[in-house]
Amino acid sequence: MSLRLEMLQVARLAPKLLGDSADLVREFLLRQQNDDGGFKDRTGRSDLYYTVFGLEGLLALQAPVPVERVASYLRSCGCGEDLDFVHACCLARCWAALANADASVVASQPAELRTRLLARIAEFRSTDGGFNPAPRSPYGTAYGCFLGLGAHQDLHAQLPEPLRVVQSLKFLETPEGAWANDRNVKIGSTNATAAAVSVLRNLQVPVNASVGQWLLAQCHAEGGFLALPRAPMPDLLSTATALHALAGLQVPLDAIKDPCLDFIDTLWTNEGSFHGNWTDDHLDCEYTYYGLLALGHLSL
Repeated sequence: MSLRLEMLQVARLAPKLLGDSADLVREFLLRQQNDDGGFKDRTGRSDLYYTVFGLEGLLALQAPVPVERVASYLRSCGCGEDLDFVHACCLARCWAALANADASVVASQPAELRTRLLARIAEFRSTDGGFNPAPRSPYGTAYGCFLGLGAHQDLHAQLPEPLRVVQSLKFLETPEGAWANDRNVKIGSTNATAAAVSVLRNLQVPVNASVGQWLLAQCHAEGGFLALPRAPMPDLLSTATALHALAGLQVPLDAIKDPCLDFIDTLWTNEGSFHGNWTDDHLDCEYTYYGLLALGHLSL
């Protein structure tokens, strides 16, 4: 199962905890779509990155997806030649999500999309075999490897030399047994560790059980997960990715379930969305989706 479908499968369980509030989430996500078919970033403009989360959120709620409007927006983005790495991967993910909503949408893709988009993504393959948002970089990043593998899966393409991605991630391991996002950083981060765990599992590479204990140690006393050890407060992104990684490692979540549910409840608004952390006043598709992913894991 691909990285995308693995997360979507779990996020679809969120309505078990949301109950009637699931309708509020659906309505919020639909309000985030612009007239051109894309979903709003934090300035209100259509953006492929936020469109990923808008689509995946609607799919998680098994809500109708405005397929034709989104397809029109995606076609306006061409085949990715002018996109940066993150947005090129997002274009691949959006088309995959749209096909998930309506299989016939594949026929509306530009004929050369797959070939050109894969070629664009290959430009961000680092010298050490990973992926990096900076082209022609000597080293990969954990986030880059996650996006690169996911994009190939979304485009139904075999990742060339997958073991080189594993080797790239090896250089990102930190002394405490976690992962940093960059070779120059020697302290593990929750999101980089979660990304590395997901990639390695997906490539069927064993992960040391101690990684699960390191992730659990990042759980805040009041629930939620810290992005870094000694971070001032937990956040929803780190909580969702940590729970996803822990579940993938088959680490029981019973001891942290209630505090994490309480934490997520403090971020919920009756507008149908979640704040990113206790100081974040903005609402968007991204954190709405991460709320669904976290609740999905906590519903099990």
